[in-house]
Amino acid sequence: MANGNIIVTEERATRVITLRRPSKKNAITQDMYREMSYAIDTAQNNPDIRCMIITGGSGVFTAGDDIDDFLTADSSSPEMLTNGAKFLYSLALNTKPIIAAVDGVAIGVGTLLLFHCDYVLASTAATFSTPYIHLGLVPVGAASLLMPQTMGYQRAFAMLVMGRTFTAAEAEAAGFVNTVVSPGHTEVEARKVAREICRLPAEAVATSRKLLRVPPEELTRRIDQEGHLFGERLKSPEAVAAFNAFANRKRR
Repeated sequence: MANGNIIVTEERATRVITLRRPSKKNAITQDMYREMSYAIDTAQNNPDIRCMIITGGSGVFTAGDDIDDFLTADSSSPEMLTNGAKFLYSLALNTKPIIAAVDGVAIGVGTLLLFHCDYVLASTAATFSTPYIHLGLVPVGAASLLMPQTMGYQRAFAMLVMGRTFTAAEAEAAGFVNTVVSPGHTEVEARKVAREICRLPAEAVATSRKLLRVPPEELTRRIDQEGHLFGERLKSPEAVAAFNAFANRKRR
C-alpha cells in the first residue's frame, strides 16, 4: 500500500513502513506523520503482524521535519504540532517490536524515533543528530528521558544540548545501534532480524518487551512536557531569529 511519501507493505508477519521522498532526503511532512501513525496504530490489534520495520531505503533515513512544511503551518494554532505529536504517541503506546534500518542521515526525529525502537541496524554511512538547539528549540519525543537512559548523561548532553553528530560506530558504542553493516544492506539485515523475532512465542515477546521498556504513561508525560516547552521555545527570540535566518537562506 502506498500513501504519498509513505509506503506500507506486509511481508509474512512483518509490516514494513518505508519513507519514500528521496528528493527531500525523506524529510517528514505533517501528512507523512499521520500516515506513519496510522500504520503503527492499525498494527496493534492485528495478530497477523508480529513486528514492524521502519526504513528510509538505501542511502538515507530521514532529514527530520520538513522545515518548509513546518514554517507554512499556522504557528499561532496549537494544532500545528498535532500530527507530529500523534506519531510520537503512537511510538510510545506501541506494543509490537519495531526494527529500524538506517542507511544515511538520521536527523532530528529521525534519530529520536530510534530510541522507541527495539532493534536498530545502521550502515557505516549513517549519521545521527538532533540539532534542535541550533534552532533555539528543545528535544521532543521523550528524548530527554530515553537518551540519557540509553547513552548515559554525557553522551546525551553532547547530542541533545551541544548538537553534535554521531557516526554509526559512535552510535553503536553509545548503545542505541545494535549492528553496523555495509551501505545498502540495512533492509536485508532488518528482515532477517524480523524473521528471528517472528519465530519467537508472541505473548512471551510482548510481556518481556513490556518489562524492559519505560512505561508508556511515563513516556507520554515526558512527551507532553517537552511539547509544552517546545511550543514556548517556538515563540522565543532565539527560535524566531533562527527560523528567519533559515527562510532568508531559502530565498537566496
